[in-house]
Amino acid sequence: MAIQIGDKLPSFKAAKQDGTAFESASIQHKPVVIYFYPKDFTPGCTTQACSFRDAYQDFQDLGAEVIGVSGDSATSHQNFQQKYKLPFILLSDADRKLRRLFGVPTALFGLLPGRVTYVFDAKGYCIYIFDSISAKNHITKALDAIKKSK
Repeated sequence: MAIQIGDKLPSFKAAKQDGTAFESASIQHKPVVIYFYPKDFTPGCTTQACSFRDAYQDFQDLGAEVIGVSGDSATSHQNFQQKYKLPFILLSDADRKLRRLFGVPTALFGLLPGRVTYVFDAKGYCIYIFDSISAKNHITKALDAIKKSK
């Protein structure tokens, strides 16, 4: 069952880029952007991550957290984060549990993991979903959704 507008942020655990455990309960009471992307170091995913990096202070100024999720290992995420100086959390979803929990579809006839951005308000409710394999617009749409929720 895919997450829809108005749904509550599901409870989950995953490994962060440094290998430590992340729990969704740690982001309660603040707006959060959770974006799923296909793969570290690919051109579109790198552009998207760097765009979130460049706008990260804008999200922080609104009290929001940004979290990236892909099927890459924590080690790959750590290398990706260090190379591009990404200031936000990257979660490893090697077993695809988070993709299934959120209902992230595959793209290009099931060949690629989908690229979907979810925005949750400070009360933990989904207020915006943007599903596009294109890396463009995810950042501006997520930022606009958080601004409108204030």
